Amino acid sequence: MNDLSLLTPSLLDDYVTSVEQVWRQKQTDLNSDTVFRYGAYVGSAIHVFSSLDRAMDTAREHISLQEKNGRPVVNGSLILASSLSLSKGRFSRSWHAPPGGLWGCLILADTFLPIFRNLIPLIPGIACCEALRREGASSAAIRWVNDVLLDGKKQAGFLIEGFRSPVHGENFHLLGFGLNLNNSSFPPELQETAVSLAQFLNHPVDVNSFTLSFLAKLRYYTGLLLYEEEQWLSRGGGEEYEGEHPLIKRWKELSDTLGRRVRYGYDVVENPQYEAVVKTIARDGALILKHDDGTTSVEHSGEIRYC
Repeated sequence: MNDLSLLTPSLLDDYVTSVEQVWRQKQTDLNSDTVFRYGAYVGSAIHVFSSLDRAMDTAREHISLQEKNGRPVVNGSLILASSLSLSKGRFSRSWHAPPGGLWGCLILADTFLPIFRNLIPLIPGIACCEALRREGASSAAIRWVNDVLLDGKKQAGFLIEGFRSPVHGENFHLLGFGLNLNNSSFPPELQETAVSLAQFLNHPVDVNSFTLSFLAKLRYYTGLLLYEEEQWLSRGGGEEYEGEHPLIKRWKELSDTLGRRVRYGYDVVENPQYEAVVKTIARDGALILKHDDGTTSVEHSGEIRYC
């Protein structure tokens, strides 16, 4: 099924209960029911459009209009579109977003403590990679921080931006996402570097079913971040999170970045700064790289490409 207008919060709730919770309980020692309750607000409102200029701009407009009209902004609201005409990635790079893909934005109120807020960018990549593997793309892997690759070609990308509402001054995280699903035609400049799930699997996919899987995983990992935050507070808090956060652990399991030689740059396409080998990612999601002379760098932002 490829009609996003059929997706509703109640349909997502039913999917989480009947499919995702059952599968999740077999994968972890955590009580998945509890984690899902923490993230239950993700997808509590779903706004579907046949076409938009840019989903993140629509999210900003939605927040502003809600406040202007004296209505609350529903935390966890989703903006979904069948196609985008002016979609952009990092540094305003154009993103090809025709019918057949999944394009949208998740609105999260900034209720997170600072040491956990830094892990938000890990969530969409983990959710997407898990959904792809469940669909049969077993080689799906995350490239720091949250590009998702299928055999080295980019299948999905995510962009996290902050937004301060104009009326009440509330802060929000906007998680923009673009996933190539059934779209199979790419402009010449992307044909060697991009791929859709249908191309990879050699058959079309059910967009609605995949979207439910992806959104359910967004709900779970957002809930996991909040659950771990609550557990950390119950232990007395502190300046740092002790041990390895489950999000970091899961990201490492799904990523093919660790141990790779990479080019790094804040804008690596236009201005690559250096080459180094990735040692690991830090507790806060930062990339730790080892240079040829043995020194290390810690990068909290920017991007990489594999050498």
